Amino acid sequence: MSDSPGPKLPLTGGCQCGAVRYEVTAPPVRTYICHCLECRKQSASAFGISVWVRRADFTLVSGTPRFWSRPTDSGRVLDCAFCPGCGSRLWHEYAGGNSEFLTLKGGSLDQPVDLRAVSHAWVKRKLPGVIIPDGVRQFEGNAI
Repeated sequence: MSDSPGPKLPLTGGCQCGAVRYEVTAPPVRTYICHCLECRKQSASAFGISVWVRRADFTLVSGTPRFWSRPTDSGRVLDCAFCPGCGSRLWHEYAGGNSEFLTLKGGSLDQPVDLRAVSHAWVKRKLPGVIIPDGVRQFEGNAI
């Protein structure tokens, strides 16, 4: 997170069509930008924005997401929540739904995410032309 005032709570978000909605009642634990191949594919963009929140602070307000699972480089399995209607990716969690944290996809939040001071992971895979601000923490791989 940056040094600017935190986001207004509760954080709210959802999918593009509005069928799946959620809210978060506490500030995020961490926000980072990931340039790995998987995040680029899931966001269909130059990078993914991940906003870590505690599962205990997260509430599904409406709708029922579907899940797609994939292995990670660490050997764990990641469950990826998305809207069955519009296909928007909403959050990730480790398999079984018993992890302490969820990683919200930054674009699914209603409030814009302040990216000025967030860390960048997998910078060795960032696309040419993506500029990371001076002084921001960078990791060649997954050090988050």
